[in-house]
Amino acid sequence: MMTLAEWESVFRGFVLEQTAVDAAHDLAHIQRVVQNATRFAQAEQADLHVVIPAAWLHDCVIVPKDSPQRPYASQLAADTAVQFLRQQAYPEQYLEAIAHAIAAHSFSAGIPPQTIEAKVVQDADRIDAIGAIGIARAFAVGGALQRPLYHPDDPFCRQRPPDDFAATVDHFYTKLFKLADRLQTAVARREAQKRTQFMRQYLAQLAAEIGSISQIEPI
Repeated sequence: MMTLAEWESVFRGFVLEQTAVDAAHDLAHIQRVVQNATRFAQAEQADLHVVIPAAWLHDCVIVPKDSPQRPYASQLAADTAVQFLRQQAYPEQYLEAIAHAIAAHSFSAGIPPQTIEAKVVQDADRIDAIGAIGIARAFAVGGALQRPLYHPDDPFCRQRPPDDFAATVDHFYTKLFKLADRLQTAVARREAQKRTQFMRQYLAQLAAEIGSISQIEPI
């Protein structure tokens, strides 16, 4: 039987055959998710035979964020991953758990994770949306969707509800600042608090640079 390290080269090869839709869902994102998922799994004593393939294959089907099919992307990825793993003769006893971990990782799908492995993979994916890398990914996606950096009249959503279709900074308020409280594992929540604080500091600096310091909420 192949070792997990040997299987990872198989997973990586399959991922490289897929076409990334945007810079936020490229090979580097997948590698970060695998790295964090492995670390979280070790802390939570989750089964790496489920976590590692699920982390590698969680985005093997990508649907653009502005597509009406977006909520179904993770289930499509789960189906595609299981089909691929069966073709490669990956041990059958892990496939159901892998499929669930992939399906449940997506924020937009709204599928509650039922296993520690699914919780680990979901946390590893979500934590990559916050902190310094989260800021970079948010603006990369916002730029690709031709959204302005911030709302010119109310950059930090003090007098209006946030709308991340209108400006990228709004995405901090609609989703990113909420993620830390929605993570499943203790190890991920600890790291998320630090990353979220960094994002708030970033917005404070942005406010100073654009002359809107009075509009930013206290850190």
